[in-house]
Amino acid sequence: MNKDTFVLGIETSCDETAVAIIKNGTEIVTNIVSSQIESHKRFGGVVPEIASRHHVEQVTYVLEEALQQAGMTMEEIDCVAVTEGPGLVGALLIGVNAAKALAFAHNKPLVGVHHIAGHIYANRLVKEMKFPLLSLVVSGGHTELVLMKEHGSFQVIGETRDDAAGEAYDKVARTLSLPYPGGPHIDRLAQEGEPTLDLPRAWLEEGSFDFSFSGLKSAVINTLHNAKQKGVTIHPQDLAASFQASVIDVLVTKTVKAVEEYKVEQVLLAGGVAANKGLRGALNDAFEEIEAELVIPPLSLCTDNAAMIAAAGTVLFEQGKRGSMDMNAHPGLDIENF
Repeated sequence: MNKDTFVLGIETSCDETAVAIIKNGTEIVTNIVSSQIESHKRFGGVVPEIASRHHVEQVTYVLEEALQQAGMTMEEIDCVAVTEGPGLVGALLIGVNAAKALAFAHNKPLVGVHHIAGHIYANRLVKEMKFPLLSLVVSGGHTELVLMKEHGSFQVIGETRDDAAGEAYDKVARTLSLPYPGGPHIDRLAQEGEPTLDLPRAWLEEGSFDFSFSGLKSAVINTLHNAKQKGVTIHPQDLAASFQASVIDVLVTKTVKAVEEYKVEQVLLAGGVAANKGLRGALNDAFEEIEAELVIPPLSLCTDNAAMIAAAGTVLFEQGKRGSMDMNAHPGLDIENF
């Protein structure tokens, strides 16, 4: 009888301190997340130094809570997985050093995980992966289409050339005087409005799967300024709905075209913006007529968490990959070469 594999994951790439334990790469034993949103809200975004300080304060408590909630000890853990990059370098270092100390003290194997690979593997906690598959990654710092032909193999076929979708959401939210993080507030407002404003869609050159949201963000700001100068009232709900319609149109259209071109079996939605109701609904509608299976993770697995890191780490552990005690934080880690 095969022994179950338990991997403990640590995630500190941005403003969540998280520890999780995953069984056999697919089952959540425990998933603890300590969020810092309230600390960063008054600054309108994440302050790296504050994020790092919170991680230092929280990581030991969160680790102890994860083990206690699971009713496990470190002796029962087979491997420690940690986000190696990308992310805020100071924040990453807290998690990496905590993971190294834990692995060293308990003589456990250590694996470094790519943060975006983690977001993709969050879907494996919902449904087993079918290759070849395509993942639409939409988060604060990343908007990518990633093709996977097997476990641990990542080919970026499309990426943002400027602002990621999440960045554009936050900047537009700031323009509308909405609190940080802006994405959920824009999404909520969009449900109440109508997409009555004609905003641009950046399709780029023929056949490209790349994205660009900087022009759209600028168009929203210009639309508001022009209306103010003319004394015209623009309802925030309609502006939010028009902005969101533009973003979703590009994301869904390019994803569907990539599915047709690469003949994939499955499409995974991944990243913080995967929590967006408008995007989830539009993808579900689009895939009613498409043979490829669409997998959308629950909201708890869209934002940063350690369960996704442990899930991705399980694959690396099973493939025999190991990190060493000189592991460092890599804020610019490349998913194709990590």
